[in-house]
Amino acid sequence: MCSRLPRTACLLRLIELCILLSHTAAYFGLTGREPLVFLPAPFSNEPPTGKAHLKQCEQMTLARRQKRLCRREPGLAETLRESVRLSLLECRYQFRNERWNCSLDGRGSLLKRGFKETAFLLAVSSAALSHALAKACSSGRMERCTCDDSPGIQHREAWQWGVCGDNLKYSTKFLKKFLGQKRVSKDLRAQIDSHNINVGIRAVKSGLKTTCKCHGVSGSCAVRTCWKQLSPFHDTGQLLKFRYDTAVRVLSVTNEATGETELAGARRHGQSHRSTDLVFLEDSPSFCRPSRYSPGTAGRSCAKDTSCQSLCCGRGYNTAMHLTTLSCHCQVRWCCHVECQTCVREEEVYTCKNT
Repeated sequence: MCSRLPRTACLLRLIELCILLSHTAAYFGLTGREPLVFLPAPFSNEPPTGKAHLKQCEQMTLARRQKRLCRREPGLAETLRESVRLSLLECRYQFRNERWNCSLDGRGSLLKRGFKETAFLLAVSSAALSHALAKACSSGRMERCTCDDSPGIQHREAWQWGVCGDNLKYSTKFLKKFLGQKRVSKDLRAQIDSHNINVGIRAVKSGLKTTCKCHGVSGSCAVRTCWKQLSPFHDTGQLLKFRYDTAVRVLSVTNEATGETELAGARRHGQSHRSTDLVFLEDSPSFCRPSRYSPGTAGRSCAKDTSCQSLCCGRGYNTAMHLTTLSCHCQVRWCCHVECQTCVREEEVYTCKNT
């Protein structure tokens, strides 16, 4: 039961959906190089009808208490799946040119360690869940929440004008309840994981902005309606990748005044790690060779002038010529038809050697 597990263990169950739920990566056919705007989003904006959501909840790797919450809220199962999709796509995009490319292979072993990569996985997963919940509220996919409670705007008015704000306040509150957040454990690893989860939630909060819409005759701004809106999740992913690149290694110290165990890291500019820093406990493996943490980098595509040297770990790379087809010499025909020719282009492709 989730009530007997640390708060982080509950989130780990959600992260493991990436591995256990319908082989998500294979379903999307991801390579990690897709532009985010063109990635598929197969989930419906409407909550499932009847008892369909009950089956979805049972199929998920959730704790008993989490499944109970899932059954009470018809839109939650789809929202959880959407959060898994968001976190997986963003993680793969941000690490597409890194030795560790957010592969599903070895993720179970990775989550048991205190690496920087573990910190990022926890942060991006909690961020995706917070983001997806807030969006589900504003889009009407959750029955127990609606628009954000910005002052001066009623829910009915918000729906009328199409300015329903993203309800991050409800999202954060529900997330803490869903993950079973309690007082901080004295266990060092639990403290680190809890800290990184909160970094993800804070990253989403930092992207909450006020957006306004004008109403009036001929577009005049006689009346202005404002609401809260989250930044695209890609922006959150970029921020978390920066936090990963500047992550702080920490250790456990005892506060002499209180006797409590606390985290302490290398001091920067006279200060220890901040609440917005990702923190880790141990150095990461190289990820160059196959291991229980990753499949290695052999066979990975790379860019000759920028990433091959690092990505291939000094083993060198193979060069091959590939023929690709693309549309070319496009012309607009009256009125609204575009005609293109098909061109064949030969290009060099570089892949990391095995040895």
